[in-house]
Amino acid sequence: MPQSKSINHLYLIDGSGFIFRAYYGIKTQMTRLDGTPTNAVYGYTQMLLKIVEDTDADYLAVIFDRARKTFRNEIYSEYKSHRPPPPDDLIPQFDIIREATHAMNIPAVDMDGYEADDLIATYARQAAARGANVTVVSTDKDLMQIVGGKIKMFDAMKNIEIGPSQVREKFGVGPEKVIDVQALAGDPSDNVPGVAGIGIKTAAQLIEEFGDLDGVLKHAEDIKQPKRRQALIEQADLARISRELVTLRQDVPVEVELESFARKEQDPGRLLTFLKRQNFKSIVSKIESKTGVKVPETLPNPDDESSKAKSDGPNSKINSLDNVTPITRASYELITEENILKIWIDEATALGRLAVDTETTSLDSMAADLVGISLSTTTGRAAYIPLGHTEPSTQPSLRLDPGGQDRKSKYSEVFNSNFTTIFSYLSYGFNPLSMPFCSTKSSFSCPSTISIHDNGQMVRNYFNLINITIQIKTFL
Repeated sequence: MPQSKSINHLYLIDGSGFIFRAYYGIKTQMTRLDGTPTNAVYGYTQMLLKIVEDTDADYLAVIFDRARKTFRNEIYSEYKSHRPPPPDDLIPQFDIIREATHAMNIPAVDMDGYEADDLIATYARQAAARGANVTVVSTDKDLMQIVGGKIKMFDAMKNIEIGPSQVREKFGVGPEKVIDVQALAGDPSDNVPGVAGIGIKTAAQLIEEFGDLDGVLKHAEDIKQPKRRQALIEQADLARISRELVTLRQDVPVEVELESFARKEQDPGRLLTFLKRQNFKSIVSKIESKTGVKVPETLPNPDDESSKAKSDGPNSKINSLDNVTPITRASYELITEENILKIWIDEATALGRLAVDTETTSLDSMAADLVGISLSTTTGRAAYIPLGHTEPSTQPSLRLDPGGQDRKSKYSEVFNSNFTTIFSYLSYGFNPLSMPFCSTKSSFSCPSTISIHDNGQMVRNYFNLINITIQIKTFL
């Protein structure tokens, strides 16, 4: 069996904790050019860049929660059940935050059935057993039970380390007895019941006097205070359940090996591309200054006049077409099978963006029949779905199995039949928000010289390009 590589210092970052600190810490409304909120992404990115810059760790990873339900819900169905769902404007930022982590070349780890704290505790014990120093970047009190020996915590906001003495200040006991104190006191934020009427201070006193939770429950009848004595006797089972809930698993059968956390150099180009797409100008400037690398030229820059359509005349052209991705049929895909369509839907969902254009039998939206749909998720990648074509062997139409209402609603999330036409700007590598929005349903914003506001004329006007045409006679 090959020898495991030595680890000097492991940094485990509580990504879920960072997300909420970033969200509530950045109160300014921030959005990408497509309208997606980014305040949490911005705060998270700033914090993670700072941590990575300041640490000497040779191994590091960000650990996230994957889902609300874990093995603890099987122990106690009410565990965390009272928590409201995340704010609506935070939900679309979760995936972007993971994307930010990958853009910095840092592993982002989560796992079904377990909380981030369980993964952190498991990885921390694995590394400590191999002689490594471990720093858990978090302020989560639940993680304080693993502090000691080679393992410490770090509050990145206050820039202070959390060791055994800080744990004792918090709980009144050392890390090895935190579980017992939490079992008695409970935790309202997680809906851990504990024993009614017993808080952290009283729990610590009882644990110090009787040794541990079992000792307290064994001597419950010896407690002098009547109400406390009665609560301990009647709620002993709840206390034991609470102990199970607050105990972090340190033996999770992790899917991602510790070796994969070996620190990797950042790719400035990849990071800058991500930052630019989020419109994080200040961070882009900082990274460019530090690395000497500039944002890749192929990435559209909404602030660069060379990538905007001027609006000083009806025949205005883009100033420069140097960065336009060449149009080649090889970069297009024909979607005639449902499994291929699903791949595109999953890709669009993951990226959070999709440019769409429809092919119809008429420009009159009241009389038109749908013939096909064009898609683009990024520069140079596009596809066409033939829906109303005749079916020669070379050009079949996609036939969707009805499959019930669930399937229909799944596709309608991406392809809304109310859209008559939206030009796929991304196919040409330009940001649609930098240009007048024109479609057959919004003629008010189109130049007066485009009488019927067709996409072909817009392509010629704004990009000096010619559409690939399609023959009407092939339609049903």
